[in-house]
Amino acid sequence: MPSPEASAGTPAARILSRLGWVELGTLVLAALFALAFHARLPGRLVDAADYQRLAEVLAAERAPGDTVLLFPWWTERARLYVPDGLPVVGYMVSDGDPLTPYPRVWVIGQPALPGSDSAAFDKAFLPGRSPLGPTRRFGNLTLTPYRNDRYRPTLFSAADAYASARVYVEEPDGRRHDCPFDGREHRCSGNRALHVGPEWHELRYVPRRCLWLHPPGGPSRLVAEFGQLPQGSRLALEGGIIWEHASRHDAAMTAAHLGVDDAATGRRLLELTVPPGLEGLQKAEATAPSLPSPLSVKLWAQSDNAEARETCVDLFAEGPSAAEGP
Repeated sequence: MPSPEASAGTPAARILSRLGWVELGTLVLAALFALAFHARLPGRLVDAADYQRLAEVLAAERAPGDTVLLFPWWTERARLYVPDGLPVVGYMVSDGDPLTPYPRVWVIGQPALPGSDSAAFDKAFLPGRSPLGPTRRFGNLTLTPYRNDRYRPTLFSAADAYASARVYVEEPDGRRHDCPFDGREHRCSGNRALHVGPEWHELRYVPRRCLWLHPPGGPSRLVAEFGQLPQGSRLALEGGIIWEHASRHDAAMTAAHLGVDDAATGRRLLELTVPPGLEGLQKAEATAPSLPSPLSVKLWAQSDNAEARETCVDLFAEGPSAAEGP
């Protein structure tokens, strides 16, 4: 049996010894990096007085229809200082959100934060936007107003008008089972999942206030029927599967079908198909020349197997964009 001294001189032992020094060096480098990071961090953070000065500017210059966008999206402390009633947008992919309901966007930036990427933000945010004034600085904070040429006035939202809807389960033969409104939401008898009302949900990082519109299963459809919609230039359907169910693609799962029909003629105006495994917010649009007037619609959801098809849906009638004119 070789002695310990002899074993220590073997090639394997020398390699193990070198690996020990590599590990030690890695730990030392990591410690130095952490010390440098924390030493520089205080100079990148924001004092409460800077937040307060920025909030005073927003309070003085805000206008109806404004919104605030956070850059980077995790600068959550800024929310505490934004004046009440001014919407704040900030989530993982919010840099590219079209922010369609808002004609002006205030960007609160903290570009000195570790991990922020101004070039990536500009690439996602700037198309269709132009600054309305210079960037103002409050310590490590920046504030810039932008005109949003992606803006389209919202004339109708199903999630807002839900109380006025007639809701029912519709059978393939045309029979309808009404879901009465209880003052808070529409409830269908016999199935606790079948109720229609506005809720907040997330579709792959995108928060949305939308209608809960769960398919009843089989060929039947859950329908929310709305009377005459305001005459707009575009009809937009948005929807998707919420929670972890969106990523599931079990063999028994079936696609969720979402649609909008002309209530008078039954003509299909818009439709979305959300197959198992498709995540995120899906969209379909129709422009005014293809839409009847006046317009009453049936917003519906159907899936052969209703299991795990928890659906978030909204329907919008929108006015023209700035590029389209009045």
